[in-house]
Amino acid sequence: MPGENLSREEARARAAILSVERYDVALDVRSAVGPATGAGPRTFRSTTVIDFRCSQPGASTFADLVAPAVTSVRLNGRDLDPARVFDGARIALDNLAERNTLVVDASCAYSRTGEGLHRFEDPEDGAVYLYTQYEPADARRVFANFEQPDLKAPFTFQVTAPEGWTVLSNGAADGEPVPAEGGGATVSFVPTQPIATYITAVLAGPYHVEHDHYSRTLKDKAVLDIPLSALCRRSLARHFDADAIFEVTKQGLDFFHDAFDYPYPFGKYDQAFVPEYNLGAMENPGLVTFREEFVFRGKVTRPSYEHRANVVLHEMAHMWFGDLVTMRWWDDLWLKESFADFMGAFAQVEATEFTEGWITFANRRKAWAYRADQLPSTHPVVADIRDLEDAKLNFDGITYSKGAAVLKQLVAYVGRDAFLEAARRYFTRHAYGNTTLADLLSVLAETSGRDMAAWSRAWLETAGVNALTPRVGLDAEDRVAELVVEQGAAQSHPTLRPHRVAIGLYRRDEEGALTRYARAETDVAGPSTAVPELAGQPRPDLVLVNDEDLTYCKVRFDAASLDTLRSHLGDLTDPLARALAWSAVWNLTRDALMPAGDFLDLVLRFAGRESDIGVLQQLHQQARTALTRYVAKDARAAAGQALAAGALEALRAAEPGSGHQLAWARFFAAVAAAPADLRLLQGLLDGSEAIGGLDVDQELRWTLLGTLAAQGAADAAAISAERARDDTASGRRHEVRCLAARPDAAVKAEAWAAVVDSDALSNALVEATIAGFAQDGQADLLAPYAQPYFAAIEELWAKRSIEIGMSVVRGLYPAQQDDPRTLAATDAWLREREDAAPALRRLVLEARDDLARALRAQECDARR
Repeated sequence: MPGENLSREEARARAAILSVERYDVALDVRSAVGPATGAGPRTFRSTTVIDFRCSQPGASTFADLVAPAVTSVRLNGRDLDPARVFDGARIALDNLAERNTLVVDASCAYSRTGEGLHRFEDPEDGAVYLYTQYEPADARRVFANFEQPDLKAPFTFQVTAPEGWTVLSNGAADGEPVPAEGGGATVSFVPTQPIATYITAVLAGPYHVEHDHYSRTLKDKAVLDIPLSALCRRSLARHFDADAIFEVTKQGLDFFHDAFDYPYPFGKYDQAFVPEYNLGAMENPGLVTFREEFVFRGKVTRPSYEHRANVVLHEMAHMWFGDLVTMRWWDDLWLKESFADFMGAFAQVEATEFTEGWITFANRRKAWAYRADQLPSTHPVVADIRDLEDAKLNFDGITYSKGAAVLKQLVAYVGRDAFLEAARRYFTRHAYGNTTLADLLSVLAETSGRDMAAWSRAWLETAGVNALTPRVGLDAEDRVAELVVEQGAAQSHPTLRPHRVAIGLYRRDEEGALTRYARAETDVAGPSTAVPELAGQPRPDLVLVNDEDLTYCKVRFDAASLDTLRSHLGDLTDPLARALAWSAVWNLTRDALMPAGDFLDLVLRFAGRESDIGVLQQLHQQARTALTRYVAKDARAAAGQALAAGALEALRAAEPGSGHQLAWARFFAAVAAAPADLRLLQGLLDGSEAIGGLDVDQELRWTLLGTLAAQGAADAAAISAERARDDTASGRRHEVRCLAARPDAAVKAEAWAAVVDSDALSNALVEATIAGFAQDGQADLLAPYAQPYFAAIEELWAKRSIEIGMSVVRGLYPAQQDDPRTLAATDAWLREREDAAPALRRLVLEARDDLARALRAQECDARR
């Protein structure tokens, strides 16, 4: 829609003349229940009062609102004609005074895409649930506003909802609910602190709520008391472990109060787990929202709990980095996301039981960053964000995980104390304000005494990832005569950076364990750096550059070290060193420097010995990618059979009832294809087969059935019967995925039409349909959709919300047609559609790069 994609220049121009004093927003959501009326979307009433100043009286600007209809617009007592001033996305405001009051009465649409005010009807009990999600700019789908992060203001919300509903917002309720004329009740909330529009929030529905509180005595002897609550749908309450969530919440509040020395500034702390959520979570102050998949319906492994704890702490870090102090524009998105990603892991390791957090960070989060940093769309951590579509796509591995890794390097560079003191000064100096890169660098320079401008140029203002490779020279006594670390970079992003690294030397001992016997920490700079501290050490079997994961780089090996890993990777006793080795060999595979078959051999030989279950699950995911994308096509069948056989052997050998057993069961189900393997899956489903200690609960049942459906061994009747066992929202999503996975041309046509030709499905069901449709191993069935994909995406991008557009463009790209013809078709579209939306072109370029990488890897594997 014209006007929806706000540009940076428009935002700057508006901020130059406006300052907002307050918002009063009244929402009436009683229409969420009962039958829908009329032919259009189901709507709710939204009334907004904005008091704002203009430094240039007589100037013109606009307010943002995306709504089906506007009933009235009044500016400074003048009634404006909605038909003249409202274009569907903006309200034109002319002849502004120095002080202004804007009143907008509108009919806004409930969302089915997770953007704006999302409405969900629980199939289990018919209950209706509402919640808002705005980042980066969807508050305008709920109330009129100035939708940019640097026009912060206090907000006062009032919500009229059906009787008996729980209604929450950022602030605490201001008194008891008041009966509303015509039924229901109105809840008013106290004004918020000055915050940005994108972190305001409203939630309403018959939620299950549990309560707790957090108390702390501050340095000035004042007592901080924070009411806590945790919410989920009523039908999930039997699975809800709120006590565990409260425990992590309190541990996090303790950690951040100690680290930041700035009291939590937003009063209460509610955490709601909501249905059909597009994100992991959102840091709305006082009302954090999470995807409800964090309420575990069955048995999960420890990394699932670790991940949930990390997300809780990530969002909590945002209360300071992002909510208290907010970036001026989305260029500096990293000022909140990079810091939250880093501080989430930092707090997790130091304050909770999940002390393995840095291993997970090294192996999983940085894998996301390495991939993103090698795409054609890579960008500096401090990005060039032209508009809101750019902003939406920059919630990526660069902004989150590379930025967090860079901050980990920064802590090694300036020291922990200087880093935390800089954070404290930053919050005190800029509380409730907006900042840029320069504001953060100035406090870091103050506390560290370091040249932060040079550090920033190297790490924050350039793109790309460096590779560090050791070169070892030995003397006549078989000792290290010279050890040099060589630094390389891609031609497209040739910057060589300063790295603070640890280099570890490892040897196998008499018991065969591969352990570190020498270590040096040094600053690597330029193309070659000698490490004289290690001269004279006995010959190493393995040299591990970036031991302890201090910097952000791709680790390479000298020939002798790589030979050692091929034979003895599983003998590395240190779990972080082992995780770094796995990460390095995976990067070699992705870069077509190691055949994918060799990587799978390493997995088959050593993954069964992996003690860290998070690393194991990452290896499972990478092995699936290697099998379906990087192994040469004529070798895939044999590689798949070997992988399935190895997975089954590890499954049977795993400790009964353990997380490792569950992880191997899920992996075996993912790669099973042989008739005997499918019979075992079917037997586990119907109870005719059993593996000691393995609980085939409902979630695992859906995993097994998904494979059977994709292999043509489960029909629609079997899937419907499983849905009858699990008549829940989760069951519905699994049913849709399994139905679309069946290897049948008519099934694929129906799934394609449901996603591309119709917008009737919710965001969650779009995701489930795509997951079922785009099955590996069904290339022939999916081939007819390659050309229609390129014909459809531009119109689809223009007509659908950006969230749905991203899901469809990414999910339906014909990656299964992994041959040069698909690459050529992609290149042809990019040539012919140079004027397509930049964000759309970025998504297609990224998909093309993944395909080109896969083809290079297949060529490497074919030479094996």
